[in-house]
Amino acid sequence: MNYPDSHAVPDFASLLRHEGRAFVLLGAGDGMGRQTAHALGQCGARVLCVDHDLSLAEVVAREVGGIPMAADVTQRADMQRVFATAEAEFGERFAGVVDIVGMATTAPLAEMDDAAWTAQFDIVLRHAYLAIQLGGQALAKRGVGSLTFVGSISGEVSVANQAAYGTAKAALHHLVRCAAHELGPSGVRVNAVAPGFVRTPRLLKALSTEFWEGVSRANPMRRVAVPADVAAALLFLTSDLARYVTANVLTLDGGTSSVAALPEFRVSRPA
Repeated sequence: MNYPDSHAVPDFASLLRHEGRAFVLLGAGDGMGRQTAHALGQCGARVLCVDHDLSLAEVVAREVGGIPMAADVTQRADMQRVFATAEAEFGERFAGVVDIVGMATTAPLAEMDDAAWTAQFDIVLRHAYLAIQLGGQALAKRGVGSLTFVGSISGEVSVANQAAYGTAKAALHHLVRCAAHELGPSGVRVNAVAPGFVRTPRLLKALSTEFWEGVSRANPMRRVAVPADVAAALLFLTSDLARYVTANVLTLDGGTSSVAALPEFRVSRPA
């Protein structure tokens, strides 16, 4: 029998695998970074685990058989050193960058000073710019690879007290789209995930049980993401299952940002 689709059927399960590949993971030391290191490692990748805290990078690197490295990813000299290390350690196996780094400064705009505004953009955007410029160039020489970032729903919708953070994340999302346009002809894909609140170690310490319960109630799935949820999406975007996916910002919030901030109501039919 002749089917209309004459294309060969891929081994879809194998497209998730990363044997013979290596990745630079920025912000590997905890939470989403640690989970992503495990996701990549379990699928066969070697990982350069980069964190500002060498002790954290060393712990995760031991767990996944990776290479630990300390760096300030907002500084060009440090990022040049990161990618020089990746080239030396991995050579042609270097296949991608996953950038987890980002931290919110939460305050109304009226209460922010210039230093806080600048620092917010550095911690959200500068390392991404450097990763695209330096890492993207290294991958483009090979004609294949992926750059994957962590954005935020704050870059898509307004979240209270996150005007500066959300503006920086919105810029990151647009940077992803522009970089995908520039690097696409070289075979390099650029994508991001945009999570809502995630139960990271830092946020679990900073926010109350009542807050998390409120976020869960507002979520259509009635739960808050954990770091492994983000790692799973990042794994997909780095893999050949996503080989035709680029310039995408994947919303990863359990449906929260699709819900209008309105009270529940019902309208009865006339008797």
